[in-house]
Amino acid sequence: MVASTFVTGVTGFVGSAVARKLIERGHSLKLLTRSTSDKTNLQGLDAEIVEGDLLNPEAFEESLKGCKYLFHVAADYRLWVPDPARMMQINVEGTRRLMLAAQRAGVEKIVYCSSVAALGLIGDGSIADENTPVHKIIGVYKQSKYEAEQAVLKLIKENQLPAVIVNPSTPIGPRDIKPTPTGQMILDCAKGKMPAYVDTGLNIVHVDDVAEGHLLALEKGVIGEKYILGGENMSLCDFFAMTAKIANVKPPLMRLNQKVIWPVAIVSEWMANRFNIQPRVTREMLMMSYKKMFFSSAKAEKGLGYKHRPAHEAIKDAVDWFHQQGYVRK
Repeated sequence: MVASTFVTGVTGFVGSAVARKLIERGHSLKLLTRSTSDKTNLQGLDAEIVEGDLLNPEAFEESLKGCKYLFHVAADYRLWVPDPARMMQINVEGTRRLMLAAQRAGVEKIVYCSSVAALGLIGDGSIADENTPVHKIIGVYKQSKYEAEQAVLKLIKENQLPAVIVNPSTPIGPRDIKPTPTGQMILDCAKGKMPAYVDTGLNIVHVDDVAEGHLLALEKGVIGEKYILGGENMSLCDFFAMTAKIANVKPPLMRLNQKVIWPVAIVSEWMANRFNIQPRVTREMLMMSYKKMFFSSAKAEKGLGYKHRPAHEAIKDAVDWFHQQGYVRK
């Protein structure tokens, strides 16, 4: 039996996949959850539940003692929030304080789940990697993940924090209960409710491949290094065409310019603020879509032995899960 391992974000999409992989490897787990979190993704997991909040990691620091490893997967992952300051507090300051608490507790190795959102982007169809310079950051979520990653890197350098950083691209697959923004796109397309698309691109990866990459980072990752955990680069047009074919619906055929959708985004944001709902499109989303989000996982493949399955398999698993769970009817 491997020494006890502490995992955050386990009620979420990526975190629950990481927890399952750790149990398969024989890890004894302590899982951090908030008292108000949906516990659906914890069903069937044999683990100790620790209730706590990233805004106050000192309150559960005692539970970190005796843990050999920490996987910090939790984050506020939304592309629109009514209170940007809270997202920054959770993702940045919560991460920094958790890292310090883990180090005080004697944790030997940490895998911090960042995001490709924290990395530089070329955007013209060229493929970016861990060393691509960061020039401009669009959106609160991306800003929060960038600053959180910088905080971890600073602790590695100045405090000898024993952390490895992984940067997942765009995970999809089963157990996307919220769903995530990309999962929502798959769901809308599978329902035949995606009438149009914009000319952009993204890197699609199966959530279970991302989870396996986390464990490989623990086992083989070098302290202070970053590893992109990605999959297949695709245009949004091809992504929707593949999703529609798997779901047996018509794909969106209309390509729209971002400027045409701009007024819709303004109205969508107003309605979100007025009625406390999530907008389907925002100005930040449109601004991000001007650049194709293509990335390479070559460093993880070479250094960790990381592998990913084709995008078709990831999309099929996502569509099948949404059908099975009743999110969409066949």
